[in-house]
Amino acid sequence: MTAAAPPAPAVPGDRSRPLAGTGILLRFALRRDRVTIPLWVAANALMVLSMPSAIRGLYGTPAERAELMLQMETNASLRAMIGPVFGDSVGALTAWRIGGYAGILAAVMSLLVVLRHTRDEEESGRQELVSSGRVGRRAPLTAALLAAAVANTALALLITAGLAGQGAAGALALGLGVAGTGMVFATTAAIVAQLTQSARLARGLTSAVLGMAFVLRAAGDFATAGDASPSPGAGGEPAGGESSVLTWLSPLGWLAQLRAFASERWWVLLLFAAATALQAGIAYALAGRRDLGMSFLPTRPGPARGRVGTAGALAWRLQRGSVLGWSAGFFVAGAVYGGMADGAIRLVGDHDEAREIFRRMGGQADLTDSFLAAVVGMIGLVAALFAVSSVLRLSGEESSGRAEPVLAGAVGRLRWAAGHLLIAFGGSVLIMLMAGLGLAAGHGGRLGPVLGACLVQVAGVWVIGGIAVLLHGVLPRGAVAAWGVAVTVLLIGWVGPVLDVPQLVLDLSPFGHLPRLPGGRMEWGPVGVLLALAALLVAGGLAGLRRRDIGG
Repeated sequence: MTAAAPPAPAVPGDRSRPLAGTGILLRFALRRDRVTIPLWVAANALMVLSMPSAIRGLYGTPAERAELMLQMETNASLRAMIGPVFGDSVGALTAWRIGGYAGILAAVMSLLVVLRHTRDEEESGRQELVSSGRVGRRAPLTAALLAAAVANTALALLITAGLAGQGAAGALALGLGVAGTGMVFATTAAIVAQLTQSARLARGLTSAVLGMAFVLRAAGDFATAGDASPSPGAGGEPAGGESSVLTWLSPLGWLAQLRAFASERWWVLLLFAAATALQAGIAYALAGRRDLGMSFLPTRPGPARGRVGTAGALAWRLQRGSVLGWSAGFFVAGAVYGGMADGAIRLVGDHDEAREIFRRMGGQADLTDSFLAAVVGMIGLVAALFAVSSVLRLSGEESSGRAEPVLAGAVGRLRWAAGHLLIAFGGSVLIMLMAGLGLAAGHGGRLGPVLGACLVQVAGVWVIGGIAVLLHGVLPRGAVAAWGVAVTVLLIGWVGPVLDVPQLVLDLSPFGHLPRLPGGRMEWGPVGVLLALAALLVAGGLAGLRRRDIGG
């Protein structure tokens, strides 16, 4: 008898073993994200787990919590911004106050992980090298989705374990809901990765889908009045009534309608599972019908319109979509927060603890100025994320190999970097101005003081951007740590005042040294020191860039 021939090894696109190599690719993806995924998970979990103690400090008695829910029934602007309240327990108020934001962070984490290990790899050419080995056709997509699943599972476990003291069932429901939201957007990103040939466009489209989900949820909750909140003294049992159909069109709406800690609706989890399975099936079907590196949406063949004659013009061409998108988003966010100022102040009322939190965030001025200053501070913290993203575009140009052809011409390194840094630092000024215009328009006046307050925040934004420049120039492979710095500062500004953390911790953030405007006294000393520090950081980063190898 002749021995049977051994099975043929898997080859790229081999239909007999489409998942070959998935385990190795998963381990590689988790190794590459061994810093970013834990940072995302830890930041999100810390934000959620810190909320019960804040709720107890603000609304320690059942009567205070019942009064809060009555006010939320008639406060449509806050209900649209945060969501409806379904219970009067500490756990239910935690799910109401922070559940939606946790779902958004999980969605952002998931879509970034999936796009990093799919479309980013194809655009850089690395996936072609990997697929030349024993790697199945659908293994890269599977590994990316599994990496997102690992991150969301870890997040769900932390939330469930951390909130189990508030009620095991509610903690499990909230943990699964947040993880389910992340997986829905992970599979959305998997579909978009098949449709587009540009990783930048893929991120823009998935971000637009996430923004639309938030708008649908907010519109649905705004249209729902008095039918979602429990009656005072109901012990956490939600009142009857139906939510708007718009709420059910959004995964963020499903997360709220899961009603964690308030007679949980376990069947809502089936919506997350069905949407994840359906979108994953579509992504797999599309992945099997296209060539590696190609896409279903056609890219515009050149030549590009207009003339790109300088490194600065090229940087603007590459980043103008991001700048315009952030500017529009900040204007809308400012208008929304400005419009809800009066409602937030009515909600605080004579509640001493809530008023004290506003003053810790926004200064010791009157309550309206404290609220506006707190909003300006939060917008500045988010603007730091834009600065990091824009600066790290330099890293993307290097790793993709697109920087070398530019530098091979009559363009020096500093000129090349200066084009992108001008967009990063000048763009942060622009988006803060747009936020100020929106805030003044929504609040109905005080344009000058609000714009001045927004511009003061630029000093803190530039320090975070300067740290990103320093890391890129001196330690390019560790430049991604700039995201960790930005997220840490964001957490300090977001959670610190609520938990009344020591001033020493608040001082770790550059934003903690800025004057609280409007309403406070302008202090030029701290602003000047922060601007000087930002300049030193940028100078150090550029010096490092001049000395090291490009791409090394």
